[in-house]
Amino acid sequence: MEIEKLKEKLSEIKDPRRQWGHLLHKLAEIVIIALLSTICLGEDYDDMEEFGKEREEWLKSELGLELKNGIPDGDTFKRILERIKPKEMRQKLNESIEYVRALRDVVAIDGKTKRGSGVKSKDRKPLHIISAFVAEEQLVLGEIASENKQTEIKEIPKLLDEIDVFGSIVTVDAIGCQHEIATKVIDCEADYVIGLKKNQRKLYEAAEEHFSAPNPYEVIYTEEKNGSRIEKREYQLECDLNWLDQADEWTGLQGIGRVKSIIERGDEVSFEIRYYITSLNDVNEFAYAVRKHWSIENQLHWCLDVVYREDKSKAGKGYAAMNLNILEKHALHLVSKADLSKFIKMGKPSRKRKRFKATLNPDVLLSIILPPE
Repeated sequence: MEIEKLKEKLSEIKDPRRQWGHLLHKLAEIVIIALLSTICLGEDYDDMEEFGKEREEWLKSELGLELKNGIPDGDTFKRILERIKPKEMRQKLNESIEYVRALRDVVAIDGKTKRGSGVKSKDRKPLHIISAFVAEEQLVLGEIASENKQTEIKEIPKLLDEIDVFGSIVTVDAIGCQHEIATKVIDCEADYVIGLKKNQRKLYEAAEEHFSAPNPYEVIYTEEKNGSRIEKREYQLECDLNWLDQADEWTGLQGIGRVKSIIERGDEVSFEIRYYITSLNDVNEFAYAVRKHWSIENQLHWCLDVVYREDKSKAGKGYAAMNLNILEKHALHLVSKADLSKFIKMGKPSRKRKRFKATLNPDVLLSIILPPE
């Protein structure tokens, strides 16, 4: 990402301020400082102002920001982030890194509640954000607000209308096991792997009964170790659906998949079986997509909570909570992709350590925001 490209793209965001007034600060420069503060240990609008003041000369010399009227104050950052349209913010940030999505990438869709976003008002509920996450690139393609977990059903098709998933494998939890969502994915010329639970009772029971009988299907095995916890998984895919009465009701349906998990914790062993509907007919692709779906939990939602402490954020007015969420996710992408081996010699650094190092050393921050070719 070139800094001029970043400035150019952020300048294309529609400025929400009155254009006939005297604007002291450029919109692109405000957003750049907000993003840089978010990459480091900044947590709120005052931190954005403080970061800018500490790095003002560096911002001018290294990033070429003009800052003709100095650094915006915290209230200015607040007003701007409350009013910028989130869809524009996401689009221009992604365009600034010139991301080109590969075919057959897994686009995992899932929601997360930003629990701190509603605490200042009894009438305002915490913001629930559904994200579309490219697992391989650890990049969010887009997001949309939802009232809560239950209303994800009606918002996921709207999100799919806003992003390009052509050629991808779209994965969704069982709450998204709806005819409209399956049809929408196929209309987008993508494939789907969608969790199947008892919200589709007849379909679930048919799958459960079918797989309970001995079968000759190919099995893909995986094993993951995390300390004393070992999880072994068995993946199977049935593509002959003559036994399934509901097969014709689902657009693009090619198979029913089963994943059996065997979890060992010391002497304790537990089992879990999950079922999926899918437009895939290859068990290897199916197994890959199921494994990659969990990246949205492990590499995005968990990191937002632990690395950025998102649930502590109190921003709630206007678009503030949504825009701060977008900045956090874009910062997380840049930090995750950054190769800091030149600066950090002790093994593979965590995202927290990268942020801490960027806070201490401007050259590290420069390497994150402007990675070498």
